[in-house]
Amino acid sequence: MLQFFVTQLAASLGKSYVLTQDSDMAPYLTDWRQRFTGKALAVVLPGSTKEVAQIVKACAQANISIVPQGGNTSFCGGATPDNSGNQIVLSLKRLNNIREIDILNQTISVEAGCILQTIQEQAAAQSYLFPLSLGSQGSCQIGGNLATNAGGTNVLRYGNARDLCLGIEVVTAQGEIWHGMKGLRKDNTGYDLRDLFIGSEGSLGIITAAVMKLYPLPVAQWTTLVATQNIASTVALLNLFQKRAVSLLTGFEMMALESLTLLEKHFPQMTNPLQNKPAYTILIELSDHESEAHVRQLLESILEEALALEIISDAVIASNLSQANLFWHMREHITVAQSEEGANLKHDISIPLVALEQFVQETNHLLKAQFPGVRLINFGHLGDGNLHYNVSAPEGINSQKFAQTYEKPIQELIYAQVELFQGSISAEHGVGQLKLDVLRAHKGVVAHELMKTLKRALDPQNILNPSKVISV
Repeated sequence: MLQFFVTQLAASLGKSYVLTQDSDMAPYLTDWRQRFTGKALAVVLPGSTKEVAQIVKACAQANISIVPQGGNTSFCGGATPDNSGNQIVLSLKRLNNIREIDILNQTISVEAGCILQTIQEQAAAQSYLFPLSLGSQGSCQIGGNLATNAGGTNVLRYGNARDLCLGIEVVTAQGEIWHGMKGLRKDNTGYDLRDLFIGSEGSLGIITAAVMKLYPLPVAQWTTLVATQNIASTVALLNLFQKRAVSLLTGFEMMALESLTLLEKHFPQMTNPLQNKPAYTILIELSDHESEAHVRQLLESILEEALALEIISDAVIASNLSQANLFWHMREHITVAQSEEGANLKHDISIPLVALEQFVQETNHLLKAQFPGVRLINFGHLGDGNLHYNVSAPEGINSQKFAQTYEKPIQELIYAQVELFQGSISAEHGVGQLKLDVLRAHKGVVAHELMKTLKRALDPQNILNPSKVISV
């Protein structure tokens, strides 16, 4: 029965677009962090929205579940199949056309398989900015970005993927196509179906295309690294920049000393130019459409005020584009350095800024008391309250064994603290299968039941990414 289904798919799409050999399927079966590996009946690569709809209809008729997959850069195993071998992985990589760039409406219409960096480059070629920016932008796809409501480094100014999207095209669990590709900024006609599918990780429908916002390309950008001694000073610095720079503030990233120590260990060319190894190094970027001189003058003025207020102790302004890029590479390579160091326990959380210092102090103390020697690698998009609170094994301890042994108690401790401070257990990485079991307690009974109601209504057969985000 299953083999006949695969044969029929191959006849419909072409044999080269239905992968069944283990070696061919292998790249699609393990997540980016190599935490989850599954099996698949086949990996299917449709070339159009119509073909996606045909595949979903066929799967619905045969009661075969589907795992949609973009660039396979998920941190939570959201695009990895289970171990049954009875699911298909539906890769959207061939849906990679840029359908239209509308300069008058300042939008770009793209298919789900478009690489994020490609969209950025196509927008820049028209002197426009597509501001979604992630460390994985060279391989992640816009469909996956929308399915997880990706964040990144520009959320402070431009918002998450959801905020950048005006319309989407979706294949439903019944194999029908919803053509919601209107590039309208106002459309108050009942339920917002777009927002229903964005962030649902392919569990309610498969996003096949989207209309995304563009912005005029800034003519001036200035980047600086700033030293602060504690989180309270860092939050005060953020508040100062928000008051003085307002919308010109496009980046505000926090890197704790331990994170940059690990970075320098694995990438010695990325040495922090600030003196005396500060407790926190803050990466700040201002962007403007007026002039280089205006932005530079504003940046220097704010930094001088921060020094006078003793909020900061040191600052280095990038003297050229190359140095600015180096500052950003420092921030982006912390995650890579963690991978080089070995297995680590990642926690993508958000905490109200007013409570952030107390959260970090108390949680650090609890972890070090219960798990002596652990290394806390903290960094994140402080401007929007998103903290990557990561735990590495003590020096000299096998990182894989440590992660396997202590993942659950460490996660329970951190998530209990998140609840105490009214935060979120997932700021931008999603839920996937990694956080499936803790979602109910975090969301609360009412919210969790509402989510289950939506899932049952839109996907009654439970064929779209089952056991991801929510179980029914």
